[in-house]
Amino acid sequence: MPRLAALLASFLICATSLVGQSKSSQTKPTPGVTTITSFDQDHTVVGWLEIVPFESKVFHNKRMLRVLVPANYFSPHNAHRSYPVLYLQDGEHLFDEATSPQGEWHVDETVEHLVGAFKIPPMFVVGIDSAGDQRSSEYLAYPDPLNKDVSEKNALGKDYARFLTTEVMPFIEKRYRISRGPQNTGIGGSSYGALIALYTALKYPTLFGHVLVESPELRIGDRQLMKDAEKASVLPRKIYIGIGTKEGNDPSQSPLVVDDVRQLEAVLVKKGMGATRLRVAIEEGGQDNEAAWSRRLPDALLFLYGQ
Repeated sequence: MPRLAALLASFLICATSLVGQSKSSQTKPTPGVTTITSFDQDHTVVGWLEIVPFESKVFHNKRMLRVLVPANYFSPHNAHRSYPVLYLQDGEHLFDEATSPQGEWHVDETVEHLVGAFKIPPMFVVGIDSAGDQRSSEYLAYPDPLNKDVSEKNALGKDYARFLTTEVMPFIEKRYRISRGPQNTGIGGSSYGALIALYTALKYPTLFGHVLVESPELRIGDRQLMKDAEKASVLPRKIYIGIGTKEGNDPSQSPLVVDDVRQLEAVLVKKGMGATRLRVAIEEGGQDNEAAWSRRLPDALLFLYGQ
């Protein structure tokens, strides 16, 4: 959508939000929360984005949750309406070039366009910021043979899955009107963020029905995630996997990355996931970067949430 149209749409969102908030509090006040809208010239956000500080008891650290609020959420007309939610990793790279100088996913623009065209339902997107230099450790449930900084001892992905399901999700469900159940709950990420999203979805398939996996590096743990998928008794309702043919710094490794995705696809198909539940998008020349993930995002959301 052109920037002017997005600004007008955001004006309506903001105006309605202010009216709704003046009549009744829809969210519980949290110290330090800031709001960014399309009118903030130092940002590239479209819509209404709340930046919520969050302290983890699992990791004993603090990070931001970046919550994209559905249009008209604060309207009195929608006071009793609840919304589906998608939890995405690396929240700092999803919405705003001010926090992602190398480019962003354009999640806000894509969701605004698809919802406005009545192609997907209004929804929350919760971006969970990474833990900086602890990102690899938190996102890896199994060691990566190409990353010597993460061993079996400090691969904390199992703890991250617990952090997400027992800390972040209850917090979001208490603060906002969130629809429950796997049919209303998604998880996703890219690169290592994709790996922890897939790990968590396989571990908790009754919580997550929609899974977005971008540029996964499936070699970790001697391809343990494929083994986890093979052993799973229940799988998520829908999985979208995106990969490019030019991923990674070593061109010789790119075919291996694609082959791993094809192997995972074969495992999931054998487990009964047909074309209506599984989509694998292999982009010729695609790299593992925000530009590629942004390009594939409309197709991913339409597949996972299309109506």
